[in-house]
Amino acid sequence: MDRHVTARLRVVVADDERPARSFLVGLLRSFDDVAVVGEAASGKEAVAIIEQQRPDLALLDLQMPEFDGIGVVRVLKKRRMPLIAFVTAYDEYAVRAFEVNAVDYLLKPVERARLRETLNRAQTRVEHSDLLSEQASRVRASIDVYEATSKAPYLERVPVRHREHVLLVPVPQIASIVADAELLIITTVHNERHTINYRLKDLEARLDPARFVRLGRGTLANVDLITKISVMPGGTHLAILSTGQKFQISRLQSRILRERFLTL
Repeated sequence: MDRHVTARLRVVVADDERPARSFLVGLLRSFDDVAVVGEAASGKEAVAIIEQQRPDLALLDLQMPEFDGIGVVRVLKKRRMPLIAFVTAYDEYAVRAFEVNAVDYLLKPVERARLRETLNRAQTRVEHSDLLSEQASRVRASIDVYEATSKAPYLERVPVRHREHVLLVPVPQIASIVADAELLIITTVHNERHTINYRLKDLEARLDPARFVRLGRGTLANVDLITKISVMPGGTHLAILSTGQKFQISRLQSRILRERFLTL
């Protein structure tokens, strides 16, 4: 008996935001013909789970900090790549790239009916192996198109609401941006603090990477204001800003910062 006709579709979900990931997993588990075989909170976890579980389909958040859905695809070996569907907030460049190359995508918030369409397409491709051979090439082609066309202008000012007024904070005056639950705390060079309702990874995508560096999962810092990087026990580092702020640097970012700043 053909396993693809009777077996449930094996799916892995990768999204760094727990509520979004839990919502999507809940939708998937409402379908009798689907088995969620893994959840990942980062791109790194997604690669490990995909290589271990060998799912039929991977639903990858397009934007995850440090290592996103595109990074997952680029790291996976072609023979180990499952069917891919990217999950993203509306992004005209991503939509265009995916549609041109017939790669499936889901827009947040994901709707159950639309998810069912994606699962149906995946099941059809799994049941017809001749449809799988072109999938990896299509995914990689869509990524190339997306990266070549999605160079939106970087922000020069960040709007901050104060009661009935909107303050425009010049980006060069931002010293740090720290995630606090659903909010972002912006601290300026003058140690002024502003709060905005925004996701860190979305704001990071709109900032010039030559100007801001990620120090950890929830922190961005102005490169020009980092005055000292101290080595800490265990191979991590501590960044000290000219504002007096001190931030622990994650192990992954410590390696990146060493290559970027600590070599001549």
